[in-house]
Amino acid sequence: MDLSFTPEELGFRHEVRQWVGSHLPPEISRKVHQAQRLTRDDMQRWARILGQKGWLGYGWPKAFGGPGWNAVQRHLFEEECALAGAPRIVPFGPVMVAPVIMAFGTPEQQRRFLPGIASGEVWWSQGYSEPGSGSDLASLKCRAERVGDKYVVNGQKTWTTLGQYGDWIFCLVRTSTEGKPQTGISFLLIDMKSPGITVRPIMLMDGEPEVNEVWFDDVEVPAENLVGEENKGWTYAKYLLAHERTNIADVNRAKRELERLKRIAKAEGVWDDLRLRDQIALLEVDIVALEMMVLRVLSAEKSGKQSLDIAGLLKIRGSEIQQRYAELMMLAGGPFTVPFIHEAMDAGWQGDQALGGLFPGGDWHNAPLAGTYFNMRKTTIYGGSNEVQRNIVAQTVLGS
Repeated sequence: MDLSFTPEELGFRHEVRQWVGSHLPPEISRKVHQAQRLTRDDMQRWARILGQKGWLGYGWPKAFGGPGWNAVQRHLFEEECALAGAPRIVPFGPVMVAPVIMAFGTPEQQRRFLPGIASGEVWWSQGYSEPGSGSDLASLKCRAERVGDKYVVNGQKTWTTLGQYGDWIFCLVRTSTEGKPQTGISFLLIDMKSPGITVRPIMLMDGEPEVNEVWFDDVEVPAENLVGEENKGWTYAKYLLAHERTNIADVNRAKRELERLKRIAKAEGVWDDLRLRDQIALLEVDIVALEMMVLRVLSAEKSGKQSLDIAGLLKIRGSEIQQRYAELMMLAGGPFTVPFIHEAMDAGWQGDQALGGLFPGGDWHNAPLAGTYFNMRKTTIYGGSNEVQRNIVAQTVLGS
C-alpha cells in the first residue's frame, strides 16, 4: 500500500494552496488561527467564494456541477484549507444533504436544490435529534401526516447546529408507527420560513447559541419535498451519517490546532515542561495515526478496492483528539485561561485594557481557550455518541 502522494497530486496541492492563499480573506483567516468567533457573514462569505470557483461542493461529481475530484484530491483540498486558516465548510448542505439528494432525489429536486447549495447562497440545517432521541435516533417522534398533496408536521428537533441561520432544514419525521421503528421514518426537506416553525436558541457554556430547538406546529410541507420513498428515510439517514462521521474526524484541523498548541506552550513559557511535552508528543502521535488511517482509506479508494467502512472509527478518534488538544491548550495557559469574557472572542484580548490586557487572562491567545474547551465537550456525543459507535464498530468491523 503506497501512502505517498504522486507528482500529479503534489501539483494539485500546490494549485489549491496558491488559490486559497490568494482568495481567503485575511481577516477571516486571522480569526480562525486565533480561534475567534466567526459570524454568519464570515462563514457564508467564504462559502460563496468557494461557490464561485465551483469548489464548495468539492466532493461532488461533475454530473452535478462539482469538480469531480477523487478521494485524494478531496483530502488535499481539505488539508490546504485548514492549514491556511479557512473556516470549516458548514457541512449540512454540500457535504450531507446534497449527496442524499443526488443519490435518492428526483431530477426535479436535484435541479431545484443543488444549485443553491453549490453557490453557498442557501444555508441548510439538520433536523435529526430530538429530546430523548439522539443516539437512539430510531425512537424519534416528530410526526408528518400526509394530507392530500402535502405533509403536516408537528413535533420538535433539538441540538440543531446553527439552526438560527437556516433557510432550509432536512428532517427525519415519523410517517408510520407500524413495524420496526426504523421502517416508519421519512426524509423531508422543509423551508424554515414556513408558518408554524419556531427556532429557540440554546445558550451553551461557551456563551454561544450554536445549537437550537426547532418546533413544528402544523407546518405544511409540499409532498414533492419528500426525498425518495415514504417510510424509507432510515436508509437515507444512514447514508448521510457516514458522511457526517467522516467529516467529524477532521484530521486536518487537528494538525493545524496541534501547531497552535505548540505556539501557546512556547508563549506561556511551559514548552520545556517535560510532562506537558510528553502529552503533546502523545497527541501528535495519535494525530499522525489518524492521518494514516485516513490515507489508507484513500489509497484503497484510489486503487479501486473496497475500503473498510470505518466512519465510526474516524469519528471516535477524531472527536477524542479534538477534546485532548483543547484540554492541553488549557493546561498550557494555566489559570489565565479560566476566566471567560465573551467580548474577548471578538477583541482578541482578555482583561482590563487599562492594565495592558494582562489581567485576568494574560496574552490574547488565552482569550478563546475556555470557550473552545467548553464547546469541545460535545464532540464525543454528536453524530452518534462514541459509546454507541464502539458497539457499531464491534458488530460491523470486528464481527463480534
